[in-house]
Amino acid sequence: MPHALVVDDDIDSAQSLRELIAGEKFTVAVAHNLRDARRQLSLQQPDILLLDLRLPDGSGMDLLADPQLVANSEVVLCTGHANLETSIQALRLGAADYLVKPINLKQLQGVLSRIMKPAALKAEVEDLTAKMVHTGHFGHLWGKSEAMQRIYEQISRVAVTGVTVFITGESGTGKEVVAQTVHDLSRRRKRPFLAVNCGAISPNLIESEIFGHEKGSFTGAERMHQGFFERASGGTLFLDEITEMPLELQVKLLRVLETGRFMRVGSTVSQEADVRIIAATNRLPHQAVAAGKLREDLLYRLNVFPIDLPPLRDRLSDVGLLAVHFLQRICEQEGLARRFTPEALQQLATYRWPGNVRELRNAVQRAYVMAQDEWIDSQWLPRGEGATVGSFGSSSASSAAGAPGHPGAAGSTAASNGSWAAAVADGGSAPQPDAATGSSAAARGLAGLPDDAAPDSVTLPIGTSLAQAERLLMLATLRHYHHHKERTAAALGISLKTLYNRLKEYAAEAPPEAAGTGQRPPGEA
Repeated sequence: MPHALVVDDDIDSAQSLRELIAGEKFTVAVAHNLRDARRQLSLQQPDILLLDLRLPDGSGMDLLADPQLVANSEVVLCTGHANLETSIQALRLGAADYLVKPINLKQLQGVLSRIMKPAALKAEVEDLTAKMVHTGHFGHLWGKSEAMQRIYEQISRVAVTGVTVFITGESGTGKEVVAQTVHDLSRRRKRPFLAVNCGAISPNLIESEIFGHEKGSFTGAERMHQGFFERASGGTLFLDEITEMPLELQVKLLRVLETGRFMRVGSTVSQEADVRIIAATNRLPHQAVAAGKLREDLLYRLNVFPIDLPPLRDRLSDVGLLAVHFLQRICEQEGLARRFTPEALQQLATYRWPGNVRELRNAVQRAYVMAQDEWIDSQWLPRGEGATVGSFGSSSASSAAGAPGHPGAAGSTAASNGSWAAAVADGGSAPQPDAATGSSAAARGLAGLPDDAAPDSVTLPIGTSLAQAERLLMLATLRHYHHHKERTAAALGISLKTLYNRLKEYAAEAPPEAAGTGQRPPGEA
């Protein structure tokens, strides 16, 4: 039978906790100060230690400061004086979770159901780390580079706690895979992992989807609906593209994080939110705050434990390992074995991968389909240095792509090098192409492109802001794919919803000089 130790100077509170825990088939000991707690720990090491912060002879932190004393006990803060700072400090010292008085039975049951010996978790992480040296993968992640080993170390530290995690990184770097790995190494692994893309849900439905709704709460609500918080109860809720969440809903999310409770739409009864939140964004957080896309108070509530994923171009030594891994999975699915030639692997390692790991996976799948025999050569793989968006294949294939009339020929139509306004909105009249270059100088100036830039490339001067660079790349890619938004989103490694949101922003930011170019403002019919 598992054993629990309650350390609380409030006699009534300690007794109530004792009865609740005993009802879950635990043996329970009680201590009212640090001295008694140390004596109880020496008599019998508990499976779980419920620890108050404020005690007559010191702070509960003093027990956590002695790792040998609680080395094999799961520590849960149980206090009426919890705040974000003390909770984070305790979690960093090794506490697995915290409960705020008065203790809710359902929340307590959730904590008790997730008990795992710290030593067992530590051994599991050490085993994964040892295998990573030989196999190259850690949980769901692949890579041996120094940058990835730092990520593995962070995951190992935070997974065994209940800390909120905030993952940042470019699109396609694997933020959801990191979140899944954190969940699988946590005490919540037996409960659901639910991933939600905040940019893929209609703003009119997102509150109902996240918090649920009652029957009849709005037109069309014909039955009660459980939201993501209820469906992920006891597990992990991954909120991807958090900056795409409407600001009014960010306020409600902040409230849930602060109180641990939520209400369905149309309900007057609050419920416990027994979930761990992991959030992610492909924007720079502080720039998102400055742009009004993320509330500053929500950022600080989410950013308890930040993990910043490196782009693939900063860990090119992992490209070969990742490519072989993706190819093996495709071979298993398709039932036909294929291998890379050494030249193909070398070509993959010299490409800059603007779409990151997602682009690499897609490139491997395309090369597998196009291969004529067992070997995958470099013909259908992205080219190395100097390659531009969408450039695949050998030099002969590239020449064909640049030929007049070819679907990928840059400058073959007005749409491929159309105006800034045409890139943002499908309406409006484009300026006439320049007779010498086949492109519009006025439009290229509006897009921020130099006059001598190739129509299928983007050249950025030193000092260009990341926001401006993102805008230029997105609009250039849209032009390259002749305003085909699905292909543009796929090439950039972002969701179609994110692309539409960005284009809407750019349309609102159309420069006033557009009026002098003969163009209609973006979005005007």
